[in-house]
Amino acid sequence: MTDALKRLSEEGVAIWLDDLSRKRITSGNLAELIDQSHVVGVTTNPSIFQKAISSGDGYEEQVADLAARKVTVEEAIRMITTADVRDAADILRPVFDATDGQDGRVSIEVDPRLAHNTKATVAEAKQLAWLVDRPNTLIKIPATKAGLPAITETIGRGISVNVTLIFSLERYREVMDAYLAGLEKAKAKGLDLSKIHSVASFFVSRVDTEIDKRLDGIGTDEAKALKGKAALANARLAYEAYEEVFGSDRWGSLDKAGANKQRPLWASTGVKDPAYKDTLYVDDLVAPGTVNTMPEATLEATADHGEIVGNTIAGTYEQARAELDAVEKLGIAYDDVVQLLEDEGVEKFEASWNDLLKSTEAELKKLAPSEG
Repeated sequence: MTDALKRLSEEGVAIWLDDLSRKRITSGNLAELIDQSHVVGVTTNPSIFQKAISSGDGYEEQVADLAARKVTVEEAIRMITTADVRDAADILRPVFDATDGQDGRVSIEVDPRLAHNTKATVAEAKQLAWLVDRPNTLIKIPATKAGLPAITETIGRGISVNVTLIFSLERYREVMDAYLAGLEKAKAKGLDLSKIHSVASFFVSRVDTEIDKRLDGIGTDEAKALKGKAALANARLAYEAYEEVFGSDRWGSLDKAGANKQRPLWASTGVKDPAYKDTLYVDDLVAPGTVNTMPEATLEATADHGEIVGNTIAGTYEQARAELDAVEKLGIAYDDVVQLLEDEGVEKFEASWNDLLKSTEAELKKLAPSEG
């Protein structure tokens, strides 16, 4: 066991766990990861909840109570997921207090079926913030076109947001713009900007998965040499954009008013290709002011053999641009790839949500009390 996680934290990278379940909460495992593995936050998504709740482990009593009350399946899911997020937020509260609200955060996502409906997304964000009722919650809003004004409106109401499913550099700049616009709205209302936080979840491994597949289809030596390069290049150029936006005059006036930067969060950092080092998207994306949310396997791999050698983003922008240009010159259209990944991301979360609806409905029926 190395002390790579400690070194990662010392480099200014906040380590968050990309997983949550009731068993992880009640067994003391989450508290242990905070205590021993430098974990300072938790992210969830519909796929994570579908896996956790479908296992049934620890949810039986609550599901039986919900069945006895004859609640709808949608209400049951919201009661179950917000209970887990609330409990996780309480476990992370000391971290939240120690970091002045920056970390110690737990994310919960709006219903993914609302990804293309601005008004419904805002309404859901307000409802989730009210239901969880913890200051260290982040409401996850997807970075779709309809999600952008929802981000502005939600931030403008003083609700902290985790923007998810960001794949493209252009969309990331739009997300940062939506955040700043939200802060400006909040400032105009007289809200305390220091209490509003946000992260922007920029997805990593899925970019390599899609582009590598296309490079394999081309099959030349030149194409093969570019495999495993695009995701890191894309994320590093996202950090360059972050430095530009949060070094601007527009940000300066908000900074003076006490606002917090919207940190880039590296998401989808579990390596999909066994040919690559399993800590690739941790070791090579180290920079201050970032978050890396890891599945437990990646967290353990980093603890065991991660190579944290300081900032691995600084000085890489020229090379990153050259690598993405080289991919484009081979006929792989960047805009096409990132749009496909966004569409697929929303569809996958919708599919997980629908699976969760079905499995929860079956459990409610099974545990419903007999009439009479």
